[in-house]
Amino acid sequence: MNRQTQIETIMTEIDCVQFLGTLPKHQKMASSPFLFLRGSAALMYHDFANQHITLPDALFTIPLTHIIGDCHTGNFGFISEEGSHGDTIIFTPNDFDDACVGHAVWDLFRFMTSLFVARHHAATLQMSTDDLNIRQRPLVSNEQLHDGCKEFICVYLDACQDSVQDTLTTQSALTNFDKEHILYKRWQKAIQRKAGGAAFTTNSTLAKELDFTLPTLAFKNDQERFRRLPQTLYDEIQATFAPYVDDEILDIVERLSAGTGSHNLTRYYLLVGPESAKTQELDFHLCHIVEVKQQRLAAPLHYFANLSPINKLNPAHLTVNCQRKMQRRPDLVLDDVVWQGKHWLVRSRHHARVGCDPEDFMLGKRAALKDGFSQYAASCGHSLALAHMRGDRRSVRFQQACLDTIPTHTDTLISAAYKYAQQVHADQELLVSLLRNTQTE
Repeated sequence: MNRQTQIETIMTEIDCVQFLGTLPKHQKMASSPFLFLRGSAALMYHDFANQHITLPDALFTIPLTHIIGDCHTGNFGFISEEGSHGDTIIFTPNDFDDACVGHAVWDLFRFMTSLFVARHHAATLQMSTDDLNIRQRPLVSNEQLHDGCKEFICVYLDACQDSVQDTLTTQSALTNFDKEHILYKRWQKAIQRKAGGAAFTTNSTLAKELDFTLPTLAFKNDQERFRRLPQTLYDEIQATFAPYVDDEILDIVERLSAGTGSHNLTRYYLLVGPESAKTQELDFHLCHIVEVKQQRLAAPLHYFANLSPINKLNPAHLTVNCQRKMQRRPDLVLDDVVWQGKHWLVRSRHHARVGCDPEDFMLGKRAALKDGFSQYAASCGHSLALAHMRGDRRSVRFQQACLDTIPTHTDTLISAAYKYAQQVHADQELLVSLLRNTQTE
């Protein structure tokens, strides 16, 4: 089977469609290698299973732990701990839809691959924009890119070492950044968006989704983002999910075209809060959004189904378990529900969620001239190590195995990620060709 046919077969099977191009997700993936990577996690695990990606066997002797599964730059950022209920802002992995028990090296490899692909994404943006300010920003060099990968691994291992020496615990988190750090401004933005923050009522996740001009508090009438529900479906969702939220359900909509990897999965937004918040502005801060999202099999498990009995849990239950393990203080609203014969993940949306796009850490003086890109990579390495280490809170066997194994193979791991990034570029071009052929048939 040639590569183009492999891509077509895997994507149609994963997305449960007969033909490519029938989902907006496919067009989104075809627009850049970075977005292709974000939407094709299962393809990478196919390549591992079929030895299209080869890494030293020793890296797979490290004890299994809870992993992100789809570990890339877009899945790290600032969130408010405990979902929308906490006021501590941390930098951390923020997406667990493909989480499972697996090999830590998969996360390390995929993240570094995403760094290489993210640089191309930022460079393309720079060349295609008419914004002179963006065009004139310095771009992280290829040498800096490789150095950043080394820093990512180095800081990951430093965290493991600190844990072994008992100077770092699994209750640690990245909560503060000085003014010289590339993430400082984004940290400040997240602080302003948390409940009670200066921008909570204007720029928080909650505020941006609601229409304050209506007689009662409700989601915006935005046809590109939300679909209003038939009353019978609205009532059914309300009755089904009311036991899993912590207050009254004030409004429900279907959320459209969200995400990349899960772009085609049904999800609903529930506005949750006291009944008084519908009409009393002072109670707005007591509200939050709960996402109800159809969950599917984690990407690694299409090809590595028997790594751990834990992975036999239904997809939503597995995500809940992994998120609870990997986060320091998980969302207070976090559960799984079987409804309409499907598995649904129920979790609160963070008020202060602030992510990082490739241009945020690849372009600009801070990134390219003041060590900012390396700072970003280091922050991701540290927070990923913490997430992995929380898989076993009784011992430091995982950490010690990482220290004994990874340093010898760091250069090989980086080289393999760079090589696979080139494969991602080629695969994205093949998808473009597949979609073009589909449109002409």
